[in-house]
Amino acid sequence: MEQLNQALAFFAEAKDTYVNVYFGILRYLVPALSLILLWRCFKPLLWFKREPEIWAWLYLNDGTKYAITHWENVIGRHKSSDVCIDFPTVSRNHAVLTRYDDGSWTISDANSKSGVLVNGKPVQICALEPEDVITVGGIEMTLVPITARQEQLMSQLRTKAGNGFDSVANLLFLTLLQCLFSLAFMMGGKAENFSHILMGFGGIAACQWLLLIFYALIRRSSFELETVAFFLCTLGMAVIATVDPTETVKQLIAMVIGLVTFIAVGWSLRDLERAKKVRYLATAMGIGFLVITLLFGQEYHGAKNWLLIGGFTIQPSELSKLCFVYAGASTMERIMNKRNLILFIGYSVVICGFLALMNDFGTALIFFVAFLVIAYLRSGSVGTIALACTSLGFAGVIAIKIAPHALRRFSIWRHIWEDPFNLGYQQTRAIMCIASGGLFGLGAGRGKLKNVFAADSDLAFASLSEEWGLILGILAVLCVVAIAIFAIRTAALARSSFYIIGACTAAAILLTQAILNCLGTVDVLPLTGVTFPFLSNGGSSMICAWGLLAFIKAADTRQNASFAVRLLKRRKEEPDEQSI
Repeated sequence: MEQLNQALAFFAEAKDTYVNVYFGILRYLVPALSLILLWRCFKPLLWFKREPEIWAWLYLNDGTKYAITHWENVIGRHKSSDVCIDFPTVSRNHAVLTRYDDGSWTISDANSKSGVLVNGKPVQICALEPEDVITVGGIEMTLVPITARQEQLMSQLRTKAGNGFDSVANLLFLTLLQCLFSLAFMMGGKAENFSHILMGFGGIAACQWLLLIFYALIRRSSFELETVAFFLCTLGMAVIATVDPTETVKQLIAMVIGLVTFIAVGWSLRDLERAKKVRYLATAMGIGFLVITLLFGQEYHGAKNWLLIGGFTIQPSELSKLCFVYAGASTMERIMNKRNLILFIGYSVVICGFLALMNDFGTALIFFVAFLVIAYLRSGSVGTIALACTSLGFAGVIAIKIAPHALRRFSIWRHIWEDPFNLGYQQTRAIMCIASGGLFGLGAGRGKLKNVFAADSDLAFASLSEEWGLILGILAVLCVVAIAIFAIRTAALARSSFYIIGACTAAAILLTQAILNCLGTVDVLPLTGVTFPFLSNGGSSMICAWGLLAFIKAADTRQNASFAVRLLKRRKEEPDEQSI
C-alpha cells in the first residue's frame, strides 16, 4: 500500500509539473498567436484603398460634369454637398438625386427657395427618364447613368476584400487558439466540466467554419470582421469557463441566435426599400420591448431590466438597441425634412424615459451616445449636439435626485478604496487581480476574481486580464477599436446614408460599451454594469452585438465583401473597356 501511495504521489507530482510547464508555454504562446491572427485581420480592415463607385454623370450646359458616387446625392451650394454648384440662385441644400436597387433614378426638392424643374415643370419628387432636363436654381443639367457593362467593369475594378485562402488561414489560427484554451481548462479543471468546455469552444469553432462555408457558397470573400468577432467570443468563453463552466452552453446558444440575427439583419439591408419597411416595424418594437419590461420585468440590483421566460432571463433593452439603429437610419430625402429629425428626437426621449423608469442608466447612456451620432449625421449641426448634451446634464441631475441606485454608483466613483469591502468591493478586487495577472496572466482557472459577483459580465475585462494577461485584455479592446475605425472608413464610401448612419451608430454603441466596461472596471469611469461586446456573459448582449455588426458589414462596398450588397449577374460576353 505504501508503494502504491508513493507511485500515486509521483504521478500526481509529474502531472502537476506537466500542467505547470504547459501553462507556462501558454502564457506566451496565446498572446503571440493572437497578435499574428489580429494583425492578419486588422491589416485589410484598416489599410484598404478607398475607391468611390461612380454610378452616373451629371452634365451641365456649360460642359461641366460631376461624378455621382453615391445612391443618394445632395445638390446644392454648400461645400459639403455631393454636387457643389456655387451659384447664388442655388440653395445650400437644393435637391436630392436618388438611385434605387433597380437602377432607376429620382430627383426631389429639398425645401429649396426656387424649387426643382424637370423638363420645365416644377416637381417635388420625380422619376427621371433618359434625356430629361433638370433645372436647379436656373441651371440646367442632364443625368447620364452608367451602362450595365460599365457597372460590371466598375465592380471588377473595386478594391478586393481578400481571398478565401486568407480566411481559411485565419480560421486555422483561431481554431488552434480554441484548442489550446480547451486543453488548458481540461488539464487544470474538474472532470465534470469537460463536456461543457468542449461544447463551448468546439461550438464556436463549428459555427465559424460553417459561416465561412456559407460565405463561399454565396461568393463572398471578406471574413475579417467575423473572425475578430469570433476571436472575442472565444475570449469570452474562456472567461465563462473559469467563472461558471455550466454557462458555456447557454452562451453558445446565444451566439448561434446572434449569428442568425446577423444574417437576418444583413438580408433586410440588402434591399433599401425592404430596409425602410423593417425600420418602421423595428421602431415600434423598440418601444414595445421596454414597455413589456416595465410591466413584467424583474428587478436585479436596483434596475428593472430583466424578463424571466421559462427559466431563462433576457434583457429586452439590448434588443431595443438594434431597433434604435433601424429607427435612426434614414435615406437622404427623409433627412432633408426637419420634421423627421424632430420625430426621431421625440422617439429618443421616450426610449431614454423608459430606461430611466427602469433605473437602467448605463443603457440609457449608450442610447444617448447613439442618439448624438445619429443626430449629428442627420443634421450636421453642432448646435443640436450641444443642446442635447446640455439636456443630458439636467436629466442627470434629476435622475440622481430621484434614483438612489444611480446616486450610489456615482458616490463611490473615484472613492472605491475608501469602502473596499462594500460599495468598492468589485472594483478594488478587479484592479488587484489585473495587477496580479501581469502581462501574461496566471493561467486558466488560477485567478481569484472568479469568486467575485459578475466576474464574467461586468468584470469580464478584468477576469480575462487576470488569467490570460493584460496583453490579451488590451487586444480585446483593440478589436472593438478596429471595428469602429473600419466602420468610419467604409462609411465614407457607402451607397446610402441609411448604411452610413447604421454603420457609424452601431460602431459607436460597440465602442461605448467597451469603454464603459473597461474604464468602469478600473474606476476611471463609474461602474455602470455595461457588458463588453462579444466578450461578456449574457445572451441578450451577444445577440445585440452580432446584430450591430451586420450594420457595419452592410456598409462595406469592397468587391465581394458584404452579403448585403448584391452581386452582378455574370455575363457571357466580356465587358468593354469603356471608361466609367
